[in-house]
Amino acid sequence: MAAADIAPQFGAELKDNFKPVNAWVSNGISWLDEIQQFYRERSAIEKEYAAKLTALCKKYHDRKSKKISSLSVGDTPSLTPGSLESASLTTWTTQLTAVESHAAERDKYATELIGHVAEPLKNAAAQFEEIRKCHADYHTKLEKERDASYGELKKAKGKYDGACQEVESRRKKTESSFDHGKAKAQSAYQQQILEMNNYKNLYLISINVTNKLKEKFYHEYVPEVLDGLQDLNQTRVRKLNDLWSLAAQLDKSSLTNSLNHSTNLIGEIPRNDPRLDSMMFLQHNIAQSQEPANMGFEPSPVWHDDASIITDEAAKVFLRNVLGKSKTQVRELRVEADKKRREVENGKKTREGIQQGKDKRNEVDVVRGIFYLQEALHEVERKWVTAEVETSTIISVAGDLSLGAKNHNFRSQTFKIPTNCDLCGERIWGLSAKGFDCRDCGYTCHSKCQMKVPAECPGEQTKEDKKKLKVQRQEQAGAVPAADGDSATASSAAPSLTRQNTMNSLSSGYAASTARSVSVTNVAAQPTPESPAEAAPAPAPVADSKPAAAKRHRVLAPPPTAYVSAPPVTESLSASKSQEPRGKMIYAFQATGADEVTVQEGDDVAIVEPDDGSGWMRVRVGSQEGLVPSSYVEAAPTPSPVPSASPGLTDRPGSVYSNSSASLAGSAAPKRVGPAVAPRRGAKKLQYVEALYEYEARSDAEWSMAEGDRFVLVTRDSGDGWADVERGGVTKSVPANYIQEV
Repeated sequence: MAAADIAPQFGAELKDNFKPVNAWVSNGISWLDEIQQFYRERSAIEKEYAAKLTALCKKYHDRKSKKISSLSVGDTPSLTPGSLESASLTTWTTQLTAVESHAAERDKYATELIGHVAEPLKNAAAQFEEIRKCHADYHTKLEKERDASYGELKKAKGKYDGACQEVESRRKKTESSFDHGKAKAQSAYQQQILEMNNYKNLYLISINVTNKLKEKFYHEYVPEVLDGLQDLNQTRVRKLNDLWSLAAQLDKSSLTNSLNHSTNLIGEIPRNDPRLDSMMFLQHNIAQSQEPANMGFEPSPVWHDDASIITDEAAKVFLRNVLGKSKTQVRELRVEADKKRREVENGKKTREGIQQGKDKRNEVDVVRGIFYLQEALHEVERKWVTAEVETSTIISVAGDLSLGAKNHNFRSQTFKIPTNCDLCGERIWGLSAKGFDCRDCGYTCHSKCQMKVPAECPGEQTKEDKKKLKVQRQEQAGAVPAADGDSATASSAAPSLTRQNTMNSLSSGYAASTARSVSVTNVAAQPTPESPAEAAPAPAPVADSKPAAAKRHRVLAPPPTAYVSAPPVTESLSASKSQEPRGKMIYAFQATGADEVTVQEGDDVAIVEPDDGSGWMRVRVGSQEGLVPSSYVEAAPTPSPVPSASPGLTDRPGSVYSNSSASLAGSAAPKRVGPAVAPRRGAKKLQYVEALYEYEARSDAEWSMAEGDRFVLVTRDSGDGWADVERGGVTKSVPANYIQEV
């Protein structure tokens, strides 16, 4: 046999053909069991001398003939081997031929054969099988890692599709919204587009990351495992050679009359170069690699788009933050990856020392340790590759956005007091609403908003400067464009809808919401009889506020302790019972049933039976009596003495809330259209709430409550600490933390 001129490399040539290589190596290890079984059977037969020894050799000649293909070129070769045998099989044939000439084996030789050949073969086969299983398990983990990267890409695609779907939903809401909500809906639509762009960028970046990880899987990780299997097989052959040599030496010493045959056998065995079997298997199993194609951008079926990364100003802010984070990670992970790579190389050197007999440690344990170190290395490399691809992708499209950026020195924070996000203006509060704040300038934001914050940190600020910056940022974060009017006069007269920070020391712990919705027409200058609550006097304007934007702020609900003992209301309640409740129709209603009554807008009615929660009430107009929707009737307010406010509490401004859902656009329409009619009596009841504490109303827009009073819930707390409830067809406000649902 000629020596192998070129050392084969399975990883470079076979690439991802792990299964046939693993099966081939497994066949070789299983073959060791047959060899050691051969020596055991030979040991039993040696005492029967030449007859049975010859029969045994013939038996294993037949077995070898059946396994020539699987042991030489594997189970599924791509090239038919013909009558060729591997170097190991050729050497094995020489072995059997030498054994056939040994007709007079002695008991001593049979005993030594079991102890020095059969048992070592059994132990070697078990050890090699453990090492092969380590390779197989490690390859399975690599496949899971690859599939996990595909799964991450699928998740990114799903998030992008969901964002596209949300953009379409917001667009439809914008088209169907009323005039007073048009600006808000349009703003939400634009914000969702920005969010969609961010998800798209993340999806495109994830595609590049997945492709890079796939490349490492097929060109680095799997070839390395294949090289390990090749080395394992060659180690098995070397071990097999050693045991064959030992068996031959025993044969020589015990059978002096067969010295020539044994000497020939000893000379043949070293010629079995481990690389020869690998070379034959390689030549018969080379096939074209089936590496999957690179991933590409798939446009959403809802939002059709191309594969270009969004680089508008809003997207650049997000990309700049991603770039800064990725740059930092690249430097850190490069050092960590080099450290772990050195650890892996040291483990491989240790294994080489074990194979050369210089180290007495267990090779199986060392192989397990190497794979454990490689798993840790791959984890760091995946993060490193991700950061590098993110950096290169962003720089190639938008340039190095991190140059000149003044990044905020953010730290994770759990806000235990009400705090608003300086980016979106929404509240950050509670253990489940963690966020970030800048150590230098005090910038606060949600965790979800961190990557959207512009890199414009002014640097370290004093406590007073932080407060000023906080006010400015809150005004910018909560700004909402005023509703469009029919003329410049109407626009200038419209109250500002800018979100303001209305927190004060008497708040109940809830952040103030934006100003309540008002008509575009000047409420103070043109009160309407249909909405008496809107004619309540507005609070005095703040000294530094703009004269063209008269703002109304809703005072936050006071804590329960502010009203521990309310003045008795027995007299007022008894007086109200003596008077028949009255109301006024704010919309016209046409009867559609026998138990209903037709009324016109502005008709005065007597409330015979108040709303019991069904959304209908019985009224009398003239001599007719019947049911009308509760939301179409505005109950006349019952006058009651207002007790003096608690010390330290400012008067709550009159609520501009109206239980009408008609458009607030402010145009003088010829006929007002009422809200959707409530379900008929007998339909499903509405949501009820019960008062937890006593509360005395401080204006006509609020309900007075006694502990245990029940109301119909209209609107839950929108963030300002107040809830809208209905009783007797009249909707007013109560502190949200004074009631509970029943």
